[in-house]
Amino acid sequence: AEPASGQSALFKMYQVARASWSGDAQVLKLNSIQVPEVPAAAGKAGAWQATFTSGTLAKTRTYTYSVVEQEGNLHKGVFSTGEEAWSGRQGMNTSFDIRSVSFDSDAAYKTADEKAGDYDKKNPGMPISFQLEKIDKFTTPVWRVVWGESVGTSNFSIYVDASLGKFLEKMH
Repeated sequence: AEPASGQSALFKMYQVARASWSGDAQVLKLNSIQVPEVPAAAGKAGAWQATFTSGTLAKTRTYTYSVVEQEGNLHKGVFSTGEEAWSGRQGMNTSFDIRSVSFDSDAAYKTADEKAGDYDKKNPGMPISFQLEKIDKFTTPVWRVVWGESVGTSNFSIYVDASLGKFLEKMH
């Protein structure tokens, strides 16, 4: 199985969310999920998890997209994993229109990798994960390219503008 880019997975989940859940679905966040059976590729992952919001329903709904069937709760294709109440912002995150994501995760990885330089050389083979979100710090949605399994366990990441593909900031 070939890994999928973030934008491709997001669009597949968004189509299901709009068709079967809420016509006003907007993106709240997207995260890559590493799948051991799927080889890593720059800016791609074996599975992705997205959370969408609906203002009319006042709820969020989370979906996964995977290129393979996996033990536990990860199924091949698009799968809904449940919904929760939503009343607007969640911490620093704001929902956004999917059309504001013009640059895919593989392009974000290339931009980030150009700026990672020494860190990447000192930490070869480190897993890289991706997050797409709209946070207060930036005016447009951003890809956060994370060297490590997650933001919480990483000490290095780079923000890339998801609308224009520009480097925004390094986080140490």
